Amino acid sequence: MKHHASFSRYFSKKTFFICANLCNLWIFLASCSRSPEMTLSEIEAARASGANELIEKTVHRPNLTNHFETGKVGGTYNDIIMGEPKSFNMLVAEKDGTTAGVVAPLVQYLADYDIIKREWKGRIADFEIKIDEENNKLDVIYTIKSDVYWSFYGNARPKVKVTSDDVIFWYDEIQGDEECGSSAYNSQFMPMDDGSEARITIEKIDDASFVFHFPQIVAEPILQTNMDFGPRFLYKAAKDKGGADAVKKLFTVAADPKELPSCGPYFLTEYVPGQRLLYKRNPEFWDKDAKGESHHYPEELVYQVVGDANTAYLLFKQGKIEDYSFQPEQLEEAVRDAENVLTPDGQFIPENAEKTEGYTVFNADGSMNASFWSFNQNPKNQGEAFYKWFCKKEFRQAMSCLLNRERIISQTYRGLAEPTYSFFPEVNRYYNEDIILQYRYSHAHAKKLLEAAGFSKKDDGFLYDSEGNKVEFDLTINGNDTISSDIAQIIVDECKKEGITVTPRATDFQKLVDQLMTSYDWQSIIIGFGGGSLFPTQGSNVWVSDGNLHLWYPLQKSPATDWEARVDELYHKAKCIVDYEEAKPLWDEYQSIFLEQCPIIYLMRRRSFYGLQNRWDMTNVYYDNLNGAETNYLYLK
Repeated sequence: MKHHASFSRYFSKKTFFICANLCNLWIFLASCSRSPEMTLSEIEAARASGANELIEKTVHRPNLTNHFETGKVGGTYNDIIMGEPKSFNMLVAEKDGTTAGVVAPLVQYLADYDIIKREWKGRIADFEIKIDEENNKLDVIYTIKSDVYWSFYGNARPKVKVTSDDVIFWYDEIQGDEECGSSAYNSQFMPMDDGSEARITIEKIDDASFVFHFPQIVAEPILQTNMDFGPRFLYKAAKDKGGADAVKKLFTVAADPKELPSCGPYFLTEYVPGQRLLYKRNPEFWDKDAKGESHHYPEELVYQVVGDANTAYLLFKQGKIEDYSFQPEQLEEAVRDAENVLTPDGQFIPENAEKTEGYTVFNADGSMNASFWSFNQNPKNQGEAFYKWFCKKEFRQAMSCLLNRERIISQTYRGLAEPTYSFFPEVNRYYNEDIILQYRYSHAHAKKLLEAAGFSKKDDGFLYDSEGNKVEFDLTINGNDTISSDIAQIIVDECKKEGITVTPRATDFQKLVDQLMTSYDWQSIIIGFGGGSLFPTQGSNVWVSDGNLHLWYPLQKSPATDWEARVDELYHKAKCIVDYEEAKPLWDEYQSIFLEQCPIIYLMRRRSFYGLQNRWDMTNVYYDNLNGAETNYLYLK
């Protein structure tokens, strides 16, 4: 799968995203919530009218062919990184988005998914799938390409060929070692029909080839086995010496970046804490163009450490960084000041084609991802009143009924978003337009649900539970994200009308991740997960009860509720069915359960806008809601 633009284009699909790089538009709805005088069709018409006015001034250029012209090597790509990496270690990167972005230019996945053709293709390895229908088993055989090496900047060490031993070690000894704490650990095991559990095993064929043995047939074996990995010769030495702890301590931020091996397009050559990271192009990167030059084309990447989006925006407007995804309050000004070199439908404007000053603004349709509101049901907090509330389905459903999406869209997104009422996005093969959320904005419905769950509003105007506890809880948000802050204030206001006190807690993003994955010390939260849901089996460590990112109560030894047990059963059955018609009823029920139980409440899908400096040739640049910004083949004019 391709990565998003700028620094985030290198981020792993397993990492978080926070709904920040969105959109803006001034329309007359900007300061009002939905009113009785306006019908839904009138609201949608007003939204579309205002949106179209702005969209017509930007460029819509989706990637429809995956064809790229040969570019030229050279130039420096300047961008920003929001925060400091915790490490340069690939295992640490699984749980730290910033670290994941830092190391991603140094590694490669086995395979990639071509969204245009809707098929898997080899990345650093070719693959073959062998199905044994008689015994209900499946093998995936990978063969690593012959020109993939672990290299060191300036040839500080001799290059080392990437082999099957690297992958096998990473799968067995890193991801497969529970002490290492890899987020991929649980996905190596499959429940069997007899109630037992069997592991997907890996076996060496030769130095280039290896095979994954599945204990039963699955629908998406490449999705389940696709992975990036580190070099065995370095990580094994650390593990042999000090076990899992030594592995995690390898390549700290104090390490010399030049000691980091790379099989990707760049070397990390310098890190100055609080200031910048510097990458140099890897001339031996295996992916070559028609002239034998390695992708990617910029000679170096410079990422400045920046603490907030406003600073990044100013740097972009000054031409000091190459690209930027706009916040709502910035977009009107950004579009006004743009000097697009492409027409709204993505064709070059002849008189502007060679312009190198200014920037061009692109737009994309609604994202596949949506941020969501969730509630902590971890028994670690069972002594707290909020734990009892959050474990009640009716309470979560009532919170969904108090989520005023139309108000959020008009006030926060300036009309350029759509409410999310489905579990799977439309691009998912198993999306069903008839399976939609029933608990939409309605104070009357929220009151009935709360009363049915034993809550009542007293004369003081506050809501109390059946034990006399006032209903009040925290809402954790990313402190660097103005969008989440705005959404939180609207939630506060809507909940206050029913006597519920919600207190926003702005938190540093890395601390927020630690709360979700380590301390479990949070009450409710607005967040989102990256990677989309192109396949129903994506997010196996989120939706299945024993997943380490099963947000509301992770790492369950056995399902805590009947509905979670049923979700587990449906997931594990459906993922093993190749036939669409046979699998569809299972995925239909799977979606329906989540929309009924409301462990997470999706907010909305937003239209996004992206700016790129005109000094870069736009021939190979695309922007859409499937790939984000395609800039892997970018080169200077």
